[in-house]
Amino acid sequence: MPISFRFRLVPFIASLLLVSLGIALAQWQTRRAQEKETIALHMTANMHLPALSLDGSTAATGIAPFRKLQVRGQWIREWPLYLDNRPLQGKAGLYALMPFKVAGSNKYVLIARGWQPRDARDRMHVTPPVTADGELVLEGIVRDQLDRVMQLGQPDAVKPGAIMQNLELSALAKQTGWDLYPFVLEQTSNAADGLSREWPLPSAGADKHRGYAFQWYALALMALIFFVVTGFRRGKNG
Repeated sequence: MPISFRFRLVPFIASLLLVSLGIALAQWQTRRAQEKETIALHMTANMHLPALSLDGSTAATGIAPFRKLQVRGQWIREWPLYLDNRPLQGKAGLYALMPFKVAGSNKYVLIARGWQPRDARDRMHVTPPVTADGELVLEGIVRDQLDRVMQLGQPDAVKPGAIMQNLELSALAKQTGWDLYPFVLEQTSNAADGLSREWPLPSAGADKHRGYAFQWYALALMALIFFVVTGFRRGKNG
């Protein structure tokens, strides 16, 4: 009996949607992998440069992401901020942030000071990190923004001691009226404050994204093969 192919519209549309979805998601994962590889190149290049001194006259436009900075100034102790849902090595915790007033100027920079564990007994209780008085010098890595997590509902109000999912620098500047640099400095210099500074690398995970891309391409191929094979079977049985 001759084998023929029987075209049916509904299976064709379903297969077309699956193939399109698989290819689109695979391409998105591939772009994410390429972005992370580009970030890794920029990080390697910038981190081999000497630390740039940040003072009130330093223009923000001349500071590239992942550049090492050194800044002199003092903490705004009254404005601790915390980013929630930032686990480290499988432990629940937060990032402790604090504004830093640049010496000899009216400029401020937000410092990501480090990670601290959550209070297992009271989720809303946070022990403020030890904060030095007076003027000091610290070093860090420039980030245009900190890694974001899923935000459910409206963002929390920016206020001293707030525990937030994410933080927009523009919201902090609007709330306080500070002349705030448009980046965050991840502190790398040591301090006796009890915080961990094992910052996650934004360049990590390129191989993971390529693996996901392969899976989505495979799904698209399987959908196409399924449509063709079942079409021939219908032709044979019809």
